[in-house]
Amino acid sequence: MECTVSWTGAAGTRSGMGFVAETGSGHVLVMDGAPDAANPANGGQNLAPRPMETVLAGTGGCTAYDVVLILKRGRHDVRGCSVKLTSERADTDPKVFTKIHMQFTVTGRGIPAAAVERAIAMSHEKYCSASIMLGKTAEITTGFDLVEA
Repeated sequence: MECTVSWTGAAGTRSGMGFVAETGSGHVLVMDGAPDAANPANGGQNLAPRPMETVLAGTGGCTAYDVVLILKRGRHDVRGCSVKLTSERADTDPKVFTKIHMQFTVTGRGIPAAAVERAIAMSHEKYCSASIMLGKTAEITTGFDLVEA
């Protein structure tokens, strides 16, 4: 896996702290820094997600992918899955994630709650590289709502 991240601030864009990531699979992701009221030249313009937001979003995508795949492989009629991630970060540099809560909403027909609970546990204990990696610095908790559809 590879990725090239390039600063766009020198290219005359609106934000002096914008970045474009080009992934090895041929996709582009734009990121921007947070505005800095004390020194605007060192801050972004809130034109795109911040880099740490993309880390959190990627973790959500990783675990949601696992949960859907595990449920589908179990022949469950899964029709939707979302996960809301809320986090806390350290106050000082490096401002690593210290707490992450993942609240899943799984929609489907006749899916047992135990199957959802198992899929989430399997993702976090075995398959989701992102959440397992972030679990080295953050306390990760999960919950879920099961919606019959």
